[in-house]
Amino acid sequence: MSTTKRILSVDIFRGITIAAMILVNTPGTWSNVYAPFLHADWHGLTPTDLIFPFFLFIVGMSIAFAYTKKKASGINFDVYKKISSRTFKLILLGLILAGFTLSFPFVKDLSQLRIPGVLQRIGVVFFIASLLFLHLNWKALLSLFVVILVGYFLIMTQLPMNGELPVLTRGYDWASVIDIKVLTSSHTYKPDYDPEGILSTLPSIATSIFGMFLGMILLNKNRSQQEKLKYFIIIGAVALIIGYLWDMIFPLNKALWTSSFVLVTGGWASLIYALIYYIADIKGHNDWGKPAIIFGSNAITVYFLSSFVSKCFHLIKISEGQSIHGFLYEILSSIITIPKLSSLIYAVLVISFYYLVAWVLYKKKIFIKV
Repeated sequence: MSTTKRILSVDIFRGITIAAMILVNTPGTWSNVYAPFLHADWHGLTPTDLIFPFFLFIVGMSIAFAYTKKKASGINFDVYKKISSRTFKLILLGLILAGFTLSFPFVKDLSQLRIPGVLQRIGVVFFIASLLFLHLNWKALLSLFVVILVGYFLIMTQLPMNGELPVLTRGYDWASVIDIKVLTSSHTYKPDYDPEGILSTLPSIATSIFGMFLGMILLNKNRSQQEKLKYFIIIGAVALIIGYLWDMIFPLNKALWTSSFVLVTGGWASLIYALIYYIADIKGHNDWGKPAIIFGSNAITVYFLSSFVSKCFHLIKISEGQSIHGFLYEILSSIITIPKLSSLIYAVLVISFYYLVAWVLYKKKIFIKV
């Protein structure tokens, strides 16, 4: 992000989101997790369900910051090259996470490799959203945003499946059917669906477009900070109202990334960002956000590293049937005997470790661009 005065609230928002992603991904045991740190079983919304859409929302904001000047001055081949390069790296990192194993040649059987994933979706959304931003004005983006949400709603609820309207139960919806048909059950998260599947990537692009709108408002030099704050609050409130009303006929669902889910998560992202913006940029109280800024300075690197090490800790056995992860958690759970609390504290300790990693990189001015 390159502006004359750095908007710290964006960095803080990004860092908090990455820390939250690590927190919910690395409990001591999945058997004992407090409800707010789990995804909704199917329909519904928990605090954990907000995290990934928040990150894609921030991707949209960052696209506005990164490409507004380039868009105004003229787009050259180098811009497309950098976008393509970043997309390739994100998808490759995601596939490495999915395919890594300890057995030589350290790649699992490709016939069982999960193709979609978090980093893969970030890469695809970044690529498409960047091109849209470069070639469309805000009115066209808004129109496309509406078309995506309404079109996805019509496909998922009005397009007949086996002669009947879809009921949106797990595995009996167009997103899941397409994933299983195209990818087959061997390449999806579960045999009957994938939360980062093909069709549901379409509304996730809308989430990023939502973030672009806030980014464009932030870059508007003709409006004061107070005016911008009002826009964030109004946009967030309107999105929440429409989203929760839409939920009555098109339920909130992260796995399907429903249109109501896009609006509700985007609404909460707008309001939470507005609060951070008010405290950090308008009031100038930003010291509290320094840890988040440090975390967010190497966001993808820290996320990938935490996911990779976590996978290794589960795969590497130090004794008969016990992994490194199991050994470490056993020690912690023998000290803190409340299962859900010990599971949560384990995740907090993991975050603390990766904060130290991010802090060292930050102090040495090492910023790894993916």
